[in-house]
Amino acid sequence: MIGRLFRAHGEFCASHPWEVIVALLTVTACMLTVDKQQHFTAAGDSGGQTSATSTSSTAPNRYRPCRGWTRSCDGLEAEYNAADVIVMTIVRCTAVLYCYYQFCSLHKLGSKYILGIAGLFTVFSSFIFTTTIIKFLGSDISDLKDALFFLFLLIDLSNSGTLAQLALLGSNQAEVTNNIARGLEVLGPAISLDTVVETLVIGVGTLSGVQRLEILCTFAVMSVIVNYIVFMTFYPACLSLILDLSRSGKDMSLVREESILLKALSDEEQKTNPVVQRVKIIMTPGLMIVHIYSRMVFSTNDYDTVEKTLTPKLQMNPNNNGTESTEFTDLLIKWLTMSADQIVILILLIALVIKFIFFENREDLHDQIRQTTVSIAAKSSQTQPLETETGCLIKRARHISIAGVNTRSHNALVQVSNSIVEVNAVDANSHTPLFTIEEQSTANAATQTDYGVSNGQLLPLSKCKQLVKLRIARPLEECLEILNSTEEFGGAINLTDEEIINIVKTGGQHCPLHKIESVLDDPERGVKIRRRVISEQANLAMERLECLPFRNFDYRHVMNACCENVLGYVSIPVGYAGPLVLDGAKYFVPMATTEGALVASTNRGCKALSVKGVTSYVEDVGMTRAPCVRFSSISRALEARAWIKQNYQRIKTEFDSTSRFGRLKDCDPKMDGDTIYIRFVALTGDAMGMNMVSKGAEMALECIKREFPDMEIISLSGNYCCDKKPAAINWINGRGKFVVTECIIPAQTLRNVLKTDAKTLVECNKLKNMLGSALAGSIGGNNAHAANMVTAVFLATGQDPAQNVTSSNCSTRMACRGESNEDLYMTCTMPSLEVGTVGGGTCLPAQGACLDLLGVRGSNRNNPGDNAKKLAQIVCATVMAGELSLMAALVNSDLVKSHMRHNRSSIAVSKAKPLNITVSSCSKIS
Repeated sequence: MIGRLFRAHGEFCASHPWEVIVALLTVTACMLTVDKQQHFTAAGDSGGQTSATSTSSTAPNRYRPCRGWTRSCDGLEAEYNAADVIVMTIVRCTAVLYCYYQFCSLHKLGSKYILGIAGLFTVFSSFIFTTTIIKFLGSDISDLKDALFFLFLLIDLSNSGTLAQLALLGSNQAEVTNNIARGLEVLGPAISLDTVVETLVIGVGTLSGVQRLEILCTFAVMSVIVNYIVFMTFYPACLSLILDLSRSGKDMSLVREESILLKALSDEEQKTNPVVQRVKIIMTPGLMIVHIYSRMVFSTNDYDTVEKTLTPKLQMNPNNNGTESTEFTDLLIKWLTMSADQIVILILLIALVIKFIFFENREDLHDQIRQTTVSIAAKSSQTQPLETETGCLIKRARHISIAGVNTRSHNALVQVSNSIVEVNAVDANSHTPLFTIEEQSTANAATQTDYGVSNGQLLPLSKCKQLVKLRIARPLEECLEILNSTEEFGGAINLTDEEIINIVKTGGQHCPLHKIESVLDDPERGVKIRRRVISEQANLAMERLECLPFRNFDYRHVMNACCENVLGYVSIPVGYAGPLVLDGAKYFVPMATTEGALVASTNRGCKALSVKGVTSYVEDVGMTRAPCVRFSSISRALEARAWIKQNYQRIKTEFDSTSRFGRLKDCDPKMDGDTIYIRFVALTGDAMGMNMVSKGAEMALECIKREFPDMEIISLSGNYCCDKKPAAINWINGRGKFVVTECIIPAQTLRNVLKTDAKTLVECNKLKNMLGSALAGSIGGNNAHAANMVTAVFLATGQDPAQNVTSSNCSTRMACRGESNEDLYMTCTMPSLEVGTVGGGTCLPAQGACLDLLGVRGSNRNNPGDNAKKLAQIVCATVMAGELSLMAALVNSDLVKSHMRHNRSSIAVSKAKPLNITVSSCSKIS
């Protein structure tokens, strides 16, 4: 119940940030502008007021008889002695160091947003607290030197960091609001209880009768209360507002380690001890009773005594609130006067600032030096002296502690050039390791190395991702025992790369090279080790693989889905053609290609087609699979063929049971002697459907085999499908999607955009695409270059590139239309377009983004199959644009000139020359 209230409060603050912030600022402004008069001053001015009035005014202030603590209280200055100066100096230094520690902890999270938001939270808390101390409690500016440090000492930025991390997880404003509400639901009850208990416990000090202790406890209580109010109101509203404004101005490049942050939230939920919580709840009413009894049960004589004591002093100092400019100036000068304790605080602040600016990242430089030492030791064949970025020669590294090498000590000497690097391995339990080595990824994947060195320059290890401890290679038997162990210190994570490579080289089933990702449970590390093993087996220097990146890639979408034995990934440029007006909608078509002028040519065709737009028709013909089965005789084959035709519905039931979307549409058995090729045709929803149809075909064959036990299954695919091969059956009967597009291009557009006319294009199309293809004996090749556009779109959207063979079947027709036969009527017919929007490469992030660009990613929830149909229509219309542009270029003799301009740049030509491959050259090319 309480959690739901805090969740509702969090949702309100995050969804109405402006209202919450303005309301809090208004309250703050009111506290600044409203002059709170002193009760005793009013009593002194009135003179004739009764004793009851005076008693009523002074009742709440029995233990704080003067509101201006540093001026109006006798004996207070005497209490502020040397011991008090020492204690307060220690408190201030502790507050500064604690605040610095919290900000450094937030800085290690790697997000500038968290640090900035936490800083804003601290500044605003300080402002609210200052306002409260000065106005609400009647204090003066000289008290701030104590008050603000108590705020810094009691403020807790860990909860602020957790809430900021959760907010940064949201990909949109709705998720940000929900995450903030979820965070307050978890953090709110515990923080509220802690605030109440802290307030009551510290508040006991205000009942001590020692004025200095009362003042300090009051500061601490106000710090706790203000911190709680700001955290529960201003902070979530500020988080929501800042992230909303950041997204509207530009994309926020945030590193979202979601699993880590969710674990942090889970820890927040589980870290509270139920016993401690019960103790706090029991303490709360007891402390309340103490406060109520001590503050409310007073003697009237005490009030009279206080009044008699203070009235003369107040009459002598009527301006007790300190509002005169002269007194304010004197207090300000006094507060700013450099005393011994202030000098200590100033020196500490300057030292911390200098450390943060100049020395905070020095550990990265030390890590780089040590990492380079390790890389040189691993590459023992190289003996050049090692230089850091600062130009210093590393000659000797001593006493490198090695963690996790069981409980034994040994030394090792590693030869580096002409110097000796001593590696001193010590007992892991004796003391904390001097340092650990981090070998991780950098921001630019194209300049990655396997050793942390890039062309003589050290990579910044602060950007690393996984920790790898420096160890000496252990015996193989010990490594195998660790690999197969399920204990805390077992598993591949506790083995070095060198030890894993030794296990791989031994062969066997301990760590097969093709399964190394699953054995290590770390795909990126597995790919890195595979590259090293393959380079050694192929006698290839590792530098030859430098330009093949492998880091910063989400291999979860690749493993068991797209590729095996991964060595890295290849980047292909992606351009767009458009806008393409198709059936009244505009599309920007992504095309991945390395052929210069292709995207530009298609884009020109889209410009011509978009004048009147393209109209399309699509039909889901169905994906096919044709198993090959054999019988003992022709008569037995004829009998089976007849049975298949007569029992289609029974076979369909078995086929459809294998998938939610796969539905058998046709079953065509073709006989050749004693062999039958059964061509199954099935609808597959938004998937391309080869695996779906294959699974259904297997089930259908089992159904047939129950009736014909003597049937011999030769192959699940008998090439009667026909997949990834030119085939007349697909040209005639279709496969996948059957698409037809048409468009009329006005004569003026032909002249202005394509620099030609309809008659010339029609003549060229007849002689080239029709007669020329017929003379060549082409099947489905009555087009100029349909495969170019099909393959480019296939690569960009995650389709199977090999299916461009069948999918590129296209018949391009042109005719003269219009009143004067000067307009061009054009159609493209593609009977076997094999596309899908789910499965295969469509699950990869980049390819999925291209599908998002077209608005066809994933399965259509309302009508499964519509997204795949729409993609097929877009591909066919893009083919039409490319066909039109190329035909115009051919008749104008522009083809060679455009390729010389777009496909023969100086960089492309220089590739024919021998190239010295370096990491820096890879980064320039990429």
